[in-house]
Amino acid sequence: MDDDSLEIHWQRVWSKKDPDQVTWYQPDPAVSLELVERADLEPTAGVIDVGAGASLFVDRLLSSGFTDLTVLDVSSRAIGFVKERLGPAAESVTWLCEDITAWIPDRTFRFWHDRAVFHFLTDPVDRALYAAVLYEALEPGGFAAIGTFAPEGPDRCSGLSVVRHDAASLQAEFGPAFELVHEQRETHVSPGGIRQEFAWSLFRRT
Repeated sequence: MDDDSLEIHWQRVWSKKDPDQVTWYQPDPAVSLELVERADLEPTAGVIDVGAGASLFVDRLLSSGFTDLTVLDVSSRAIGFVKERLGPAAESVTWLCEDITAWIPDRTFRFWHDRAVFHFLTDPVDRALYAAVLYEALEPGGFAAIGTFAPEGPDRCSGLSVVRHDAASLQAEFGPAFELVHEQRETHVSPGGIRQEFAWSLFRRT
């Protein structure tokens, strides 16, 4: 899928369903917040949520006192949902409408969060591009929390094929510049009651 059709696909998805009706909706991003705690971040640490969609992750970080937050998604509609939900608080967040595999970061972050983006990268070239962006965007000693469908999870989502992962396969993709510090599983239940197995990995950039 080329960049234009990727953007069109996700714009179409976000135009058809309300944020709380997409299969990946979470009323409480509990595991994501647990991984933030594991990273022992200062409230001033730079945090980026890539492929954020309309996730409530940024809301929870703001309410916890974090002050340097960036949200990135390929869909301007998804970003619009979150801005509207946050109201005036949205002004304190940096918003980026970008394809993560083509994005050129102009700063570094202490914490990188990705729930359900990397597994959509079925082309090895795109996975290598993602890994290169991750390396450039994450400061030395910074953490990357990556959540993907687990090996026993779905093989498709939102009409697209996915590549399922565990900590070992992610380690192989990201290479020795990233040290695995924690892994855990999560059973996500969609708004329609479908159970989806996720694998979470927390890496530290060396």
